[in-house]
Amino acid sequence: MTNPTEIIPGVLFYSFLSGMRKEKVGFFEHSTLVLQVAGQLTLETTSQRITMQKGEMLLIRKNQLAELIKTPLAQENYQTIVISLKEDMLRKIALEEQIETVQKYTGQPNVLIPQNDFLYGFFQSIIPYVRHPAEKITTTLGLLKVKEAVQLLLHAMPGLTEFLFDFSEPHKIDLEKFMLRNYHFNVPVEKFAQLTGRSLAGFKRDFQKSFGMAPRHWLQEKRLAEARHLIEHKNKKPSHIYLDLGFESLSHFSHAFKRKFGKAPTERVVTSQS
Repeated sequence: MTNPTEIIPGVLFYSFLSGMRKEKVGFFEHSTLVLQVAGQLTLETTSQRITMQKGEMLLIRKNQLAELIKTPLAQENYQTIVISLKEDMLRKIALEEQIETVQKYTGQPNVLIPQNDFLYGFFQSIIPYVRHPAEKITTTLGLLKVKEAVQLLLHAMPGLTEFLFDFSEPHKIDLEKFMLRNYHFNVPVEKFAQLTGRSLAGFKRDFQKSFGMAPRHWLQEKRLAEARHLIEHKNKKPSHIYLDLGFESLSHFSHAFKRKFGKAPTERVVTSQS
């Protein structure tokens, strides 16, 4: 199993998976174009749930947290080709093509691309790179492939100009509401700060005002409280929930749980105990 193989450094990735895998955390720092070659991909954010089948294409917007479920289907492994549309490359394209956006992008953060022969042909042109990953591919060629992908996207859906070329910083959003919806994602505090439109110092300051404690401490307490609720009242097994709650390993979760509640999660602490 290889997942993923980097074909053009930082630009083109080929993902191959022989068994089902659920990834609770997917932080998309850059806008990303995905072709589902085989199998099924489900992407879920707080506002959208999208499932892709073989031959479908999805454009994912930058600065998002998402849950990814990668599923092989009958007689079919899971495979994707992923193009990372990095902001520095998009800025170069905007300058060369004299593309200007007059307003912030306000549409859906993830867009299924309608069937398009040109885009599908573009992905077919990438197959040789997938088959020969050991060949040295220059950054210049990577930029050319990104430029081609962008031009074909705009040809298929001209309304994507703001999606691709909105370079404004994330606006400052309701921190408390955001954290209560996204605490289970296992990402660094720096990413939470970025996604709420704050510097790290500003995020910590606002967080202390909202929750009365430091971010890392609150995240640990919140995740453990939710774990206890799921184990006691929903009969969930620790091995089934630790990843969904942002813990890196079952042993890490069990140790933190026992330190907090005095018993291991497998001992199913009762509500009356503290």
